[in-house]
Amino acid sequence: MSRQAWLSVEVYTPKDPHMTIDLPTPDKPLNIGTRGSPLALAQANETRERLALAFDLPFEAFTIVVIKTTGDRIIDRPLKEIGGKGLFTREIEEDMLSGKIDIAVHSMKDMPVLQPDGLLLDTYLPREDVRDAFISPELTGIAQLPEAAIVGTSSLRRRAQLLNRRPDLNVVEFRGNLQTRLKKLSDGVASCTFLAMAGLNRLKMDEVPKTAIETNDMLPAVAQGAIGIERRADDNRAAEMLAAIHHTETGHRLAAERAFLAELDGSCETPIAGLAELDGDTLRLRGEVLRPDGSASHADEVSGPISDGADMGKALARTLLDRAGPGFFDWHSA
Repeated sequence: MSRQAWLSVEVYTPKDPHMTIDLPTPDKPLNIGTRGSPLALAQANETRERLALAFDLPFEAFTIVVIKTTGDRIIDRPLKEIGGKGLFTREIEEDMLSGKIDIAVHSMKDMPVLQPDGLLLDTYLPREDVRDAFISPELTGIAQLPEAAIVGTSSLRRRAQLLNRRPDLNVVEFRGNLQTRLKKLSDGVASCTFLAMAGLNRLKMDEVPKTAIETNDMLPAVAQGAIGIERRADDNRAAEMLAAIHHTETGHRLAAERAFLAELDGSCETPIAGLAELDGDTLRLRGEVLRPDGSASHADEVSGPISDGADMGKALARTLLDRAGPGFFDWHSA
């Protein structure tokens, strides 16, 4: 594998000059766990590449271990029927706790807000484009969809946002990885679908007919576009190595967004959107909650010092929960 020119990672220098790290070698590699989709593998390879560059190591000092999760195996039912976000992490985390892998690379929008005992998620790579992409071979935006058009998506958030804006649309389930959903679209199952711009960019899929949707028109999922790296809490070597590639700005943004999600008790079963952005030392956090059928939506935003990000996330969540009232997320109306 060639070293990517866009990775400008300097060779790491420990803060403590007396500290030594037992660095991995081709004979004793560091094992990186990941799901097996093309996007998951691209994210794992980016992590390997950043670590190799940061420590001036050969790529062979890292092994990518593909782990099939329950969410990957069951693709014929909506996520809400089979268990939510943990479906994409459980087997990977079990293998990390057992020592089969050393670290795990995740799409952060798939991650539960709580980790199992013994695991930590405290490293993030630079965030990609957070926006959603409107995908259609003929149309360029939601406004062009004819009345009662069929739209494919597996995201409850996108479903609710679409129906809130266009209650005439027929939204059908579109499970599967990025390539699977694109094939369904080409087969004529739906007029359009929606994907994350981040995934398309990471896979360099410039040929896909897409239009980026601005965040004022469709607020993205919490942590969309961010890659997180999980490790065992007692693994000092992994902690030191991952510190070298952690992106502080992304960490600040996700601290606010995930605090917002945690306070809402968010999962794949609830339509929630949130986005934190930085402007100097100020953090702006926008949030939205919707009824699953799109019949109602509540949105608001807060701004303040970066250091208050997590508290701001909790406060914004409480504001929206108070405004929405009890039973807002119930599925009886969906």
